[in-house]
Amino acid sequence: MSRVRCRTLSVLLIMIPTPCFSLTTQAIISSVNSLRCLEYRVVGICYWLLCTPFGCTVRTSPKVRHFIPELVVSSYSDTGANPWLEMSPLSTPVPGSEGGGNLMTPSPRRDNLPRFKNVDAIGHPGGLALTALAQRFGYSCPTGATPLTPYYLSTLDPLGWRHGIPESVYPQALEPGVREIGNQALGEMWGNVYPREGLLVQPDDFKAAAVMAQRASDFITRMGQPHVYLSLQPMPYDGYWPPLPVMENDVSNHRWQLLYPQLQSTCAVFPGPAIQSDDGAYAWSLWRPYRCCQRMGQTFLFSIDFDGGH
Repeated sequence: MSRVRCRTLSVLLIMIPTPCFSLTTQAIISSVNSLRCLEYRVVGICYWLLCTPFGCTVRTSPKVRHFIPELVVSSYSDTGANPWLEMSPLSTPVPGSEGGGNLMTPSPRRDNLPRFKNVDAIGHPGGLALTALAQRFGYSCPTGATPLTPYYLSTLDPLGWRHGIPESVYPQALEPGVREIGNQALGEMWGNVYPREGLLVQPDDFKAAAVMAQRASDFITRMGQPHVYLSLQPMPYDGYWPPLPVMENDVSNHRWQLLYPQLQSTCAVFPGPAIQSDDGAYAWSLWRPYRCCQRMGQTFLFSIDFDGGH
């Protein structure tokens, strides 16, 4: 083949569009194999009372802590365009929840550009893969989330998500400096948690999407909130300590793993590096810390923590 033909072929190959990354269930399951997100640790000792016909004895088991990916939280502009391909049919437009995207205002300043994002929060499908990964280190904690269960679909919550009713008049929404994602003093405040709705004045698309994901996770992990959702607040029992509700900026309480537009193997809280999506769609895994110990008797006595329980 001549040099001219080779050069022509090279140009044509460059001009051929390469397929974009698609977020599939299999890709999400594979994403749990991250030791940096798992962060498995032995944090204490549990004491159990074991009784048999021959008497009773006290037995112990290690108390472990590791993070678990509970939800896949998608934040996207166009209604029905959830980047998780298999789950996108769940978010098709319904009466009262049509349309979406940025609301262009007369002002030419981008700082005055309200952005709207739909949010879907669906049970993470990687539970079995995560259990296998955690059991390489010892005992693993069960997740409190049900795989593939829709915990929140913003299209079914038009009053709360599209109109901010009633949270737009909450004190947390009206008082500056309350429940902020980031830090004003450091110049990296991305937005307020309240009102927990889909609209935000934020010039950066990634940051706006992240704020929406944080807002949704805030009420999903609490009970009795004024939204249409399924609460994810696992109850503790002997030898099992599920996480507290999500609190912004707290790396010990929860972490986010970016899945789309780029699949990352690290976890962190917001704020962080912003990676822009061409289609206005983003998705994260929400990881939260669980503590547990293997049952070694009929009665749980108590536990001690090496790290003070934090």
